[in-house]
Amino acid sequence: MSTAHHTPSELARALEALSPATRLQVAMTAGTHPEPGDVAVLVRRCGVEPDFFVRDMLVWALLSHSSDETVPALLAELDSANPQARAQALHALSKIGDPRGWPAVSDDVIADRDDEVARAAWRAAAALVPGDQRERLARRLAGQLGRGDHTMQLSLARAYLELGQAGEAVLTEVAETAGSQAALHAETIQRLIADPDLGFDAAREEALRVWVMGVPE
Repeated sequence: MSTAHHTPSELARALEALSPATRLQVAMTAGTHPEPGDVAVLVRRCGVEPDFFVRDMLVWALLSHSSDETVPALLAELDSANPQARAQALHALSKIGDPRGWPAVSDDVIADRDDEVARAAWRAAAALVPGDQRERLARRLAGQLGRGDHTMQLSLARAYLELGQAGEAVLTEVAETAGSQAALHAETIQRLIADPDLGFDAAREEALRVWVMGVPE
């Protein structure tokens, strides 16, 4: 795609370039000079693009279009059998911030078996939740405490950090469930909420010291 002006078919072909650097430049141009018909192409490419940085640029390009066009297209992607398509749609919805995306973050999506979809759902939920639903969301997310590896648990911690005080009651309840990974995760997040500068790893070490070794604070 050699010029700023392009057709959807030209954009689609350009986004199939072998070089990630070329695809990154194409996505940047599409975002800088949005054209009618781009949204469908960008959304479709998000589901198959292998490069992380290009995917982020595709989402950035979507932000240059009206949410009246992007939100319905992204919501439709949540029915895709392709986990990457669902995860990227959720990620884009969290960036757009349109409240129409909130009802789509269902309990099934939050508990999706695919880790990337679930992580994207947690981010989207924390970004889109209405003010009067924050505590309820904290309880909906509680079923995911203790899930997965470091990356997964850090993602959920960030969602709880966005919820702040709305999540404290449920975190306290789970933290008191002695002997579970969920309890350790909840205690770690509580420490992060109390001191966001502590960092996830340091907060986990402090929680583990008390939880496992019984070392007093």
